[in-house]
Amino acid sequence: MSATPQVAVIGGGYAGFAAAVTLARGGARVSLFESSRTLGGRARVVEKLDYGLDNGQHILLGAYDETLRMLRLVGVRPNVLETRRLALVYPGLCELRAAALPAPLHLALGLLRAKGLSWADKRAMARLMSQLKRQAYRVEPDRPVSELLAGSGQTETLTRLIWAPLCVAALNTPVDQASAQVFANVLKDSLAAAASASDLLIPRVDLSELFPVPASRWLAMRGHQVRTAEPIKAIEAHEGGYRLDGDPWSTRYDQVIIATAPYHVAPLVAGLPGMAPVVACIDALHHEPIVTSWLAFEGPVKFPEPMIGLDGSYGQWAFDRAALGGPEGLVGVVISARGAHQEISREALEMALVAELQQALGPLPALRWSKTITEKRATFACTPGLQRPAASTPEPGIWLAGDYVDSPYPATLEAAVRSGVGTARSILKRCGLKEGSLLMG
Repeated sequence: MSATPQVAVIGGGYAGFAAAVTLARGGARVSLFESSRTLGGRARVVEKLDYGLDNGQHILLGAYDETLRMLRLVGVRPNVLETRRLALVYPGLCELRAAALPAPLHLALGLLRAKGLSWADKRAMARLMSQLKRQAYRVEPDRPVSELLAGSGQTETLTRLIWAPLCVAALNTPVDQASAQVFANVLKDSLAAAASASDLLIPRVDLSELFPVPASRWLAMRGHQVRTAEPIKAIEAHEGGYRLDGDPWSTRYDQVIIATAPYHVAPLVAGLPGMAPVVACIDALHHEPIVTSWLAFEGPVKFPEPMIGLDGSYGQWAFDRAALGGPEGLVGVVISARGAHQEISREALEMALVAELQQALGPLPALRWSKTITEKRATFACTPGLQRPAASTPEPGIWLAGDYVDSPYPATLEAAVRSGVGTARSILKRCGLKEGSLLMG
């Protein structure tokens, strides 16, 4: 191995760039390859007319420590995130807002003041949180979230308006199939942590500009390569290291991180027999979609909060992009996981979502244009007892990074960033290096 490790990162999403920045800070030489011209992977910008739209509206939480650290490292200004105290608002139905107090008073007072929830609802919510705390947030044996909710006496209203939407938003898996253990992990790190951990952080910029683009600039300024529109077709063993089919320079790399979506791994490692068990583990994963409908109205749409819940047949969360620095009248509606929306046409879905918005907000301006983006395999299905692949593989020098790699968390931006950072640190350790040992700004 050369004195300065040569590391290739395949995939320009959040995991890939988190890994690349961490490796660069530790003294490795990094080359990152992205097959698309647009950075971000499954969290990227999509163009429509003169607008930059995200392929899925994401929110971050104050608990996303690694993501926020990475943003600071590559020079992203804090004001690109609209920070709001936790507010779960269903106009005319329910409002649960965290109070401006330290934990756990922020949530306790918010629950006491909640509108649209009965005392039975409030007692049930407090009971579940107390039960999980007593169990140290361990759910043994793991089971579907719906069984956890039923076993703790959660009410129909609370399940419909609070628990099920939070579960589907966080795990992108229907509540009757989602892992109660992973959901408990999410609750522990958000609702049961410091008051700021439950803050909603909504990006004011598109998902490509939020982290991948600044990270690309950061790497380029320090002499590392970020190559877009250059797909890698395969990884080949070569002289104790690896070459990449698709790398125009035919560089020999000491280590390779595969930071693509999981379903792209198999063709990359087809020539590496030791990767067969990893491919089998990945092939066993099932996937869930995320649909985002962007609706542009002729005039302003008045939201009580930048994000509201929808209690209709299709839409789950709606976002007022005008409140986040976007154009007036632009609304994003997100539908996570599979469901009834897959059984109707795109046009019918968009009209149904307009009707649901009107039911929640009142009369709306005329619809000017719409665009629905479906990420068919947005995340893995986060089911009980799921076996996920490890970052290290049986093939020396081949590593995985991504939101699907084994961890206590569901497939979120934070999980992707944590995975990238963790994999990079393992490589640095193997090479006798340490993150931050080479401080270049």
